[in-house]
Amino acid sequence: MEKFIVSARKYRPQTFDTVVGQSHITTTLKNAIKHQQLAHAFLFCGPRGVGKTTCARILAKTINCEKPTKDGEACDKCPSCLSFNEGTSMNYFELDGASNNSVDDIRELVTQVRFVPQSGKYKVYVIDEVHMLSSSAFNAFLKTLEEPPPYAIFILATTEKHKILPTILSRCQIFDFKRITTNDTVLHLEEICKKEKITAERPALQVIAQKSEGCLRDALSILDKIVSFTNGQLNYANTLEHLNILDEECYFKLLDCMLQQDLSGALLEYDDINRKGFEGDLVLNGFAEFIRNLLVCKDEKAAVLLDVVESFKEKYIGTAKDVSPALLISALNILNTAEINYKSARNKRLHVELALIKLCYLDQAIQLTTESNDLSKKKVVESAKTLAFRQIKPFAVKQIAADKKSQKERPASSNEAKLIIESPSLKNEESKVAETSNSYGKEKAAAKQTTSTSSTGNKISALDKIRKQYKGNGTNGNNNINHPLQKEELESAWSEYVIHLKSAKNPAAQSFDLAVLRVKDENSFEVITANTIEKQFIEQDRNQLFAVLHEKLQNKLLQFSVLIEENNENRPEVELTLSSKEQFQKMAELYPLVKELKDRLKLDLDY
Repeated sequence: MEKFIVSARKYRPQTFDTVVGQSHITTTLKNAIKHQQLAHAFLFCGPRGVGKTTCARILAKTINCEKPTKDGEACDKCPSCLSFNEGTSMNYFELDGASNNSVDDIRELVTQVRFVPQSGKYKVYVIDEVHMLSSSAFNAFLKTLEEPPPYAIFILATTEKHKILPTILSRCQIFDFKRITTNDTVLHLEEICKKEKITAERPALQVIAQKSEGCLRDALSILDKIVSFTNGQLNYANTLEHLNILDEECYFKLLDCMLQQDLSGALLEYDDINRKGFEGDLVLNGFAEFIRNLLVCKDEKAAVLLDVVESFKEKYIGTAKDVSPALLISALNILNTAEINYKSARNKRLHVELALIKLCYLDQAIQLTTESNDLSKKKVVESAKTLAFRQIKPFAVKQIAADKKSQKERPASSNEAKLIIESPSLKNEESKVAETSNSYGKEKAAAKQTTSTSSTGNKISALDKIRKQYKGNGTNGNNNINHPLQKEELESAWSEYVIHLKSAKNPAAQSFDLAVLRVKDENSFEVITANTIEKQFIEQDRNQLFAVLHEKLQNKLLQFSVLIEENNENRPEVELTLSSKEQFQKMAELYPLVKELKDRLKLDLDY
């Protein structure tokens, strides 16, 4: 019985031209060999299974080939190439860095480097998984790696470049290997299937390539496994079954249920998936990837990112046109949250079903609106209803009679504004005069129009009588004369109030003393302060100050406002208490000899 060799070893590339998906690396190495510009140390880094060790072996065989081709490839016919292919070459040493990571292993390697090769030009040392070496091993290797003998070449291979010391990186020529594309993997698998006489459908090979995630060695291992499972007959269905991958059709059915708000259909579809043995997190992850592919298809520029089986591409593009981006993005958020919380959920099936319930009613719960070219997400609620207002009936206007016992109601015309005006009681009359005078200006404009419309027949309205009552002789309706405001009287009353505050040791006394008074008209004035603190002190005593000024100045209509103006020219100077340090500085300015005495005696002042 012939011994079975896995495809990853059987079809390992033997020349640079047969390396898959790394043309930028192989071309550089071939040109370096052709022009004899080889570095003494190489670092091959990249993902697993992309050809790092393979390229290292091909490089070692090619540089020792006795009859290389014009393209810089090994001839595979000379004794050196044949011994290398058989694994008996004395010029090639491969060391596993994971199991030989101590200082003693590196010292032994350094000792072997001293010996000249018996045949060939170079001795090649390949250290795989070099990031597993300890720091002391790296340090023991530094000097040899920097200045090796002319016949020694080191090739370091790693999947984790960031773990290697910078001193090692600076001594190597670095080559970054990239992941192998799905298309390159499919083409390579088709060549192997032809050589092995395996019947394989292209969609099945595409699924294998997607599952390998750019690792060709994984793709060949999966191929060997499925060939044994299917007896050499690869099709799309048995490949999905063997790889435990959910069919894309299931996701299209779930999407239809979501768009049609068919909750029962979605739950039945998930029950069918669950019976096949697929875990809930696999369903959530697969559905999220499916939604992502639909989002990619929305834009033709991003369609190149769609990595699915070719038979489903047209269906993806057609479905993406019928689904709004807002719905897809919201669904993606729900699936992402559900997948994150899946491990902590006690009832796994219920957790997935809750996510499906949210998805089925997502279109009803979310409405996409466009406001000033900005997309926003809003919940659908009932339309807003207009608030019902009760119609207010017009007021009847009552005229104030001279005699309080006989009040007659005057009928108002339909075009007039109707207003109720009642006479205040004698007890509260004085307290309401100021309020009436403030609102008088506002009523004047409204009453002006009313008076003009109602005075066509030489009739005098109630507002005219009130206006005349308050206008004449500077009275306030109670036969008390309001004296016009005079600056001298105001300053005198203000000073008396300041003296009162100082005697009561009120902290607001200083703010009142520093304030500047400015008379505006007969009944109002302004208080000018320098800052907000002074303004607050004056505002706090506003009520008490009003009572005093009304009594002193005999003006019930008196009003004032407090303003802030930063002007220190007219303000009195206030003596400030100097600190010890400021006192010494002032003294040193007036008497320079004091500072000279301090410096000569090297005195320190206690501040």
